Amino acid sequence: MFEGPLQDLIDEFSRLPGVGPKSAQRIAFHLLKTDPEDIDRLRAALAAVRDGVTFCRICNNVSREEVCRICADSGRDKGTICVVEDAKDIQVIERTGEYRGRYHVLGGSLDPLANVGPKDLAISALLQRIGGVLQDLEGDEAPEITEVILATDPDTEGEATSSYLARLLKDFPNLTVSRLASGMPLGGDLEFVDELTLSRALSGRLKL
Repeated sequence: MFEGPLQDLIDEFSRLPGVGPKSAQRIAFHLLKTDPEDIDRLRAALAAVRDGVTFCRICNNVSREEVCRICADSGRDKGTICVVEDAKDIQVIERTGEYRGRYHVLGGSLDPLANVGPKDLAISALLQRIGGVLQDLEGDEAPEITEVILATDPDTEGEATSSYLARLLKDFPNLTVSRLASGMPLGGDLEFVDELTLSRALSGRLKL
């Protein structure tokens, strides 16, 4: 234990996900040797995140404005929604350059052990978008949604979330619901593939 502000800083860093006590201590001691100008920039960046970041009223993506840049892009397909767990997942899909629709960020996945249920996620907003309840951009009518792509993580929680959404969405007429394909990684060995991945690879196999 250290005294005063240094220990307080270590404690705060330790609360961050993925940062253990030793890592928090290293970061804190690094900041002790950092120029005051660098610390001021860090403080300004933290304040900007606190005060200048909001969530898109349409898709729940992280945004500086009321509507994020993707939802505001008139060149994207308004009739297709790709459902992801977190905003960071959007960047992964965008880097492929293969998808030109819109997104919907759930804010997590169903996890009964962590007391995360449907009401804790942005599921009702998704249903409102598909049902045409939510207005699109200012003055625009809600677009007709023709396809929803479920892109939740291929783990137990993500699969449960995808199955739950699929059941809810099957009642919408003329709506195509799809799931991101997943399976064997390129260059991987079969003996090292887990059962869930192999199961998905078998069920999603393609005819040659």
